[in-house]
Amino acid sequence: MNPKAEKDKTITFSLREEDRDRERHAMLRAVYDALSERGYNPLVQIVGYILTEDPTYITNHKNARAIMSKIDRDDLMFALLKEYLGI
Repeated sequence: MNPKAEKDKTITFSLREEDRDRERHAMLRAVYDALSERGYNPLVQIVGYILTEDPTYITNHKNARAIMSKIDRDDLMFALLKEYLGI
C-alpha cells in the first residue's frame, strides 16, 4: 500500500449512545447543581434555556454556562422525551 495513501486515511471515532447519554447526564447534572448553589430553580432555568437558547438563563458559576453550551439542544430534547416516554 502507498504510504501517502495510508497517511491520508481519517480514522473516525464515535461514542456509543450509552456513553453520550452518560456524558450528557453528567454535564446537565453539573449545570443543575451550579444553578441550585446560586439559589435558582434549576428546572425553570434549564427549560428557559432549552426553549430560547438564551445563555443568560444559565449561571457562569462553576462554568455552568460553558458546559450547557456544549450540550446539543436537539439531542437533549430527544433524550428527555425518550426518557419521559420510557422508550
